[in-house]
Amino acid sequence: MSDVLEFDDVTVRRGATTLVEGIDWEVEEGQRWVVLGPNGAGKSTLLQLAAARMHPTSGTASVLGETLGAVDVFELRPRIGIASAATAERVPLSERVRDVVLTASYAVIGRWRESYDELDEQRADELLGTLGVAHLAERTFGTLSEGERKRVQIARALMADPELMLLDEPAAGLDLGGREDLVRRLGELAQDVMSPALVLVTHHVEEIPPGFTDVLLLRDGMVVAAGPLELTLTEDNLSETFGLPLVLEQHGERYAARARPDAG
Repeated sequence: MSDVLEFDDVTVRRGATTLVEGIDWEVEEGQRWVVLGPNGAGKSTLLQLAAARMHPTSGTASVLGETLGAVDVFELRPRIGIASAATAERVPLSERVRDVVLTASYAVIGRWRESYDELDEQRADELLGTLGVAHLAERTFGTLSEGERKRVQIARALMADPELMLLDEPAAGLDLGGREDLVRRLGELAQDVMSPALVLVTHHVEEIPPGFTDVLLLRDGMVVAAGPLELTLTEDNLSETFGLPLVLEQHGERYAARARPDAG
């Protein structure tokens, strides 16, 4: 396998603030990573680096075999699919759902004068079907529920057949039913051998889909632990990550966490 992401002693500073420090991390083809940690842990910064939208202050960050700072990021970014709240905020509310997905072919948001062939239309419809929102293709983005928007965003992120897929808190803001439906669909994506390497950022172990292989735990911009999910996601590591004694439970391929009853 070759490295999709390779971070070597990566640090990002903004003024006097250190966002992440000394990060060593490798993501290989076929792996499905969860990045887990509390608010302010550095998860979003790490995702911005992986998306080639931020450069490290020091250290070396390579994305899809290209070193940031020595590559044209505008050529690199179309090879990366990303679903995030920031991307969703840029989608015109009046945009037709099918066009939200289609425009990813040109790495643009908002349809203008570009044209698409029948294969593009078919792929967009197939992806909407896979995510369970094909019936919404003619609706406008602004009329969708939060859960429906999340699924359309993921379809859009997959449209250009990326080599790396980044999911930034995909279940944030969803009710229990919406979360469970999305986690199930992401689990199906993770278990598809044709899917790209996946990196999912979350605060909650309950949002880890089945089929994910590895976990990176962050606190205060530094790595607490990283490695295979079944070995690395432990009560001790999770408690250190969130600064609170936690009980970790596993039910099949799903996880749940809560504070220890005696934690004061």
